[in-house]
Amino acid sequence: MSNPPHRREGWNDSMTADPVAIARDLLRCPSVTPEEGGALAYLHDVLTKAGFAVQRLKFTEPGTAPIENLYARIGTGRPNLAFAGHTDVVPPGDAKAWRHPPFAGEIDDGILYGRGAVDMKGGIACFVAAAIGYLAANAGKPKQGSISLLITGDEESVAVNGTIKLLQWAAARGEKFDHCILGEPSNIEALGDTIKAGRRGSLNGTLVVHGRQGHVAYPNRFDNPIRGLVMLIAAMQSPLDEGSEQFDPSNLEFTSVDVGNPTVNLVPGEARARFNIRYNDHHSQASLKALIERRAHDAAVGRIRYSLEWPSSNADVFVTKPGPFTDLAAAAIAEVTGRQPQLSTTGGTSDARFIKDYCPVLEFGLVGQTMHQVDERVPVADLVALTAVYRSIIEKYFA
Repeated sequence: MSNPPHRREGWNDSMTADPVAIARDLLRCPSVTPEEGGALAYLHDVLTKAGFAVQRLKFTEPGTAPIENLYARIGTGRPNLAFAGHTDVVPPGDAKAWRHPPFAGEIDDGILYGRGAVDMKGGIACFVAAAIGYLAANAGKPKQGSISLLITGDEESVAVNGTIKLLQWAAARGEKFDHCILGEPSNIEALGDTIKAGRRGSLNGTLVVHGRQGHVAYPNRFDNPIRGLVMLIAAMQSPLDEGSEQFDPSNLEFTSVDVGNPTVNLVPGEARARFNIRYNDHHSQASLKALIERRAHDAAVGRIRYSLEWPSSNADVFVTKPGPFTDLAAAAIAEVTGRQPQLSTTGGTSDARFIKDYCPVLEFGLVGQTMHQVDERVPVADLVALTAVYRSIIEKYFA
């Protein structure tokens, strides 16, 4: 894809970068998952001119859309500080409902509007600008070690051809990462209030109770699966744990109950209930499945015929415990914003669940209040401040 003329706002020949201009350029790329939309092509151009070795890679998986990704690195030594993010965005919905077109990147009264402004093209723009600014102040290379960028394209979807495969590809080439900042919108109310130091895992399941269909007037001729379903649901919903040092208690929630029966005087032959478990670091997926299956078995007492279905999941729990890296990031945040960030493990899943298998990872980005909403937006001042935070993290990391 060729880049439209406006795609060069974020770069000039003096090797400086404006995060606001980069963010506007990225917002103008309609990169709704799985489309690349020109976003990676634009970043390839900017990063190559800044001296990064850049590679674009496409990964595939049967039954899923192929996804384009980008890996960039400058420097060859250790430590290797990585920044990670995704350029894909969720659909904007009805564009007419937006105050400004979702892919126009317009600024109004100091606010930048567009799909992906906070989740997370704005964050990418900030760490790209911070890295380029740092290089410009250090003769075009890190004082020591390396800076790497992992930019992927399917975080908002099934997440099978993006970060997980990009990390596997990098590991196969001998690339090693010492620490990573993921630019997801971590803050709750104001920039600097929250670092995501962990996320609970997510596991889906379906409980199926098998009965025998029949007319309600003849109870000796049917086996009502709804009775069994109610008993097993109650047993499975007992508390899973009391929480851990850094996590709230795990919770299992049933989200649908289905019998597919439109007839009021007919007992169905089968009843199904879907559930989701958000779990902390007391559990693995294997141990959690074993716990739920044991509870169902004990509640069934040999009288209820049932089965449990477990769709595959790559949403494991992750946690980065307090230490020198979290202290460094918190110090940089406080230095720029004047706020002492809280270490949080709330919220949904992110690509950190893959990165944690390769190095410690923290999530710190913009304020997430408008992500996935109509009129997604970010104050220009927050883009400038976040760039300063990332620049401070880089400076402290390589000091």
